[in-house]
Order: sequence, then C-alpha cells, then structure tokens
Amino acid sequence: MTKKRSWKKNEIVVLTEECSAIIQYKLPQKLKDPGSFQIPCIIGEITVEKALCDLGASINLVSLAMMKEMKIEEAKPTRMALQLPDRSFKFPHGIVEDLLVKVEDFIFPADFVVLDMEEVANTSIIRGRLFLATAGALIDVQKGELVLRLHDEKLTFNVFKAMNYPHNSLGEFRRLDSVEALVQETLVEELEESTEEELAAIEEAAAAETHVQEILEEKEGRK
Repeated sequence: MTKKRSWKKNEIVVLTEECSAIIQYKLPQKLKDPGSFQIPCIIGEITVEKALCDLGASINLVSLAMMKEMKIEEAKPTRMALQLPDRSFKFPHGIVEDLLVKVEDFIFPADFVVLDMEEVANTSIIRGRLFLATAGALIDVQKGELVLRLHDEKLTFNVFKAMNYPHNSLGEFRRLDSVEALVQETLVEELEESTEEELAAIEEAAAAETHVQEILEEKEGRK
C-alpha cells in the first residue's frame, strides 16, 4: 500500500510539456470543417465544374453518362468489384485509359473507372489518390488550399475564396457540404475465371452477412 506524499513548502513542481501547454493556452485553436474540395477541369470538349477530389478513393471514377457525353464508344472490360458502405457491390462498366484532364494550363493523363451511377449534386467525376499523386498535389486543410505541381510550375486553389465566386468561374474550388459517399471503401479484386453466377453469389453472401449482423444486434438489444 502506498502512502500519500506531502508537499514541502516552496517546492518546485516540474510539469510535463502537455500540462504546460494547457496552462499556457498554447494548444492550437479548433477550426471548422472547410468542406470537400472540388476542382473544375476540362476533359476533351466537356467542362466539369465540380470534380470531387477524394483521398479516400483509390481510383478515379466517372459516370457512364459522362463517358457517353464525351463520345467514348468503348471502355476496356474489367473484373473489378467496388464495395459500397452498405457492403453491397457495384460492378463497373469498364475502364477508360489515358484521358487527358486539363486543369487551367496543366494537363494530366488519368485512367477512369466507368460506373453506371446517379450523378450527385452535378458531380459526375471523382478523382482519387491516383490523380492527386500524378498531379503532385499538396493539401493544406488549415488554409483550405490545394496545390498542383507540374515540373517547376505550381497551381494553387483556395476553397474559401471559391465560395465567393459564381458557379461559372473556372479555376477555383467549389465547396460541397454533403456528398453521398459513393465509394467509401473500395475493394479491387481480380476475380479469376469469374462468371455472372459467381458475381451474383458475392452479392448474395454480402447481403446474408448484413442480415446475420442485424439479427445479432436485435438479440443484443433485447437483453
């Protein structure tokens, strides 16, 4: 059993760095959510005012409707499977390779996964980590800035400044307060010798897993 230690008069107590920071108010100020970043761009003859930049997505995504608008007739077949937050699966229409994405005076090549999806808030393109890496993106969430780099040149976008501009202003970010998470978690698998029956079995297994989880949660709630 330990004994309580008594303090001596005029004793100097050494505080940890964390305690000192709290007492001296050196903690950083809490900031508000700057919102999601969107960069306007041009692909072919199509101007996309709201192209979402998403570090949570490992792929670049474009809607089937946008693909048709670009007059691209064929997409490369793929056996990729995308898993959504509700654990359901979506199977892409295909992949379009080496599309040239123009952002201001910068042009970047990118591969896009084509998905037949409902366009949310006029956002028909999602650019993931592949594009951001190719563009040498540097993100400063505190300042609400994203910098794209091409060789020795830089292009800076500011989400806060963009909120004061009209929708037809190209060259600034758009703020998106709420976006339906189309692909929160991406599952990319090469399904060897897959058939339509096998793909349907995957969806059925995922639905069964969800049903079992709901039953377990219901039983737990009754306790």
